[in-house]
Amino acid sequence: MSKDEMTPKQRLIAAITGKPVDRTPWSPFLAYWWEAQSQSRIEAGQLAYLESIGADPLLRGFGSPFTVSYPGVDITVSSSANRRQELWHTPVGDIQLGYTLSAQGNTWFLVDHPIRESRDFQTLTWIYEHASVAYNPEIDRQITQIGEQGLYLPLVGSEMKTCFQSLVEKWVGIERLSFFLADEPETVEQCLAAMRSVSDKTAVCAAQCKAEAFIFWEDSSTTCITPNMFARYTSPEISAWADILHQNGKLLVHHACGHLRALLPLMAQTGVDAIESISPPTTGNIDIPEAFSLLPEHIALIGGIEPVFFQTCDRQQLEERISFLQKETCGRRFVLANSDSCPPAVDEWKLEYVSEYVRR
Repeated sequence: MSKDEMTPKQRLIAAITGKPVDRTPWSPFLAYWWEAQSQSRIEAGQLAYLESIGADPLLRGFGSPFTVSYPGVDITVSSSANRRQELWHTPVGDIQLGYTLSAQGNTWFLVDHPIRESRDFQTLTWIYEHASVAYNPEIDRQITQIGEQGLYLPLVGSEMKTCFQSLVEKWVGIERLSFFLADEPETVEQCLAAMRSVSDKTAVCAAQCKAEAFIFWEDSSTTCITPNMFARYTSPEISAWADILHQNGKLLVHHACGHLRALLPLMAQTGVDAIESISPPTTGNIDIPEAFSLLPEHIALIGGIEPVFFQTCDRQQLEERISFLQKETCGRRFVLANSDSCPPAVDEWKLEYVSEYVRR
């Protein structure tokens, strides 16, 4: 490393906070692609692999500065070849989640949301009213071990996302939650209040640890929620996390991988420092230049290479895309990345080629 070359950690923090950088940071997001790699590579770890190809390791969500426990809840899991049931037994009732395995993606997908009636909401409310949050000191050892090799982004949020998004994705589902919000908003909001009391404590834990920045898997998209839902239920929680972290000199990164055009003005008001996995069509509905035009200068963007494009593009198309992004983001806070995930079929030479290109 020359005296003028930044470390990966320095480069990433500078890009996110608007400081000068020696070159565009390139931080691949290896979700799904990584799980298809050889056992020896997986055991060596993503940090070692990203270093080997000359990328800037942005270690998204590899740990959390807290643990959440649920006293009085007995969780049992039963599974078959491609089905898994998760039963949460409590003194006031039971709720059960059902998952199915996608052989193609080697991923478990939630297919049976447990909240079906008002009494199920009452059970979930009880679970969170009795939940406890504790600091996880192991996170500091991990951060110290990484040092300047990359930027470690631990998770914040008891569900790794806002409570409302957790209802959307995990506990209730989009369709049923929409009916509950119309018919029984008080029931939903009482449950959200109990969930928030736990979730906010995770941000307090985050503020205590050595990490400089944090991420949450929000998956924001107007394919799932409306802007009004975001403004009423999602934005206040993100803003609370941002306030707690900023008071302690920390950064907050919002993972948002869906249709964001209508949400970006609202996201800009939450206090987040960066939006990660922003993607053009077909995964998203807005490209990087337009997104920057809708955001204040202090918000960084991380992403720009859409997953399907990354799988299907040839060398010339990939070079043209990188060149376009570098020109369009000049002077803005930007980290180049493939957005949201990396399909297992993406050729490895593409990951290496982007590293070579940004170093020229």
